Amino acid sequence: MKIDAFPRIFAAGLDPRVSEVLAVSQRPLAASVFDEEAPAAAWKTKPAWGIVSADDHTINPDVGRFGYQRAGIADVTELKAPHLVMQTNPQDVADVIERAVAGSGGAPS
Repeated sequence: MKIDAFPRIFAAGLDPRVSEVLAVSQRPLAASVFDEEAPAAAWKTKPAWGIVSADDHTINPDVGRFGYQRAGIADVTELKAPHLVMQTNPQDVADVIERAVAGSGGAPS
């Protein structure tokens, strides 16, 4: 990705200085990540929660919605947020995490 496109596509909503640091510190995506298979899909045996970032320009929100639906994940929160939702909407993300902890019976040991 071109450095000057990074803030608009990947880091929308962040302080421009933070976007610049993120843009120059990203490593290229390795093609091998698309070939590796997980030994087991946790969402098949464990409760799952999800967040769809409705203003994401990196991953189409429809792809996120489809993936969660296909996995049978019923607790999906949709936020009017960009790709880095955990940085732009930290309280909303923390709320989802707290709901997940409460729904799973408590904090992991």
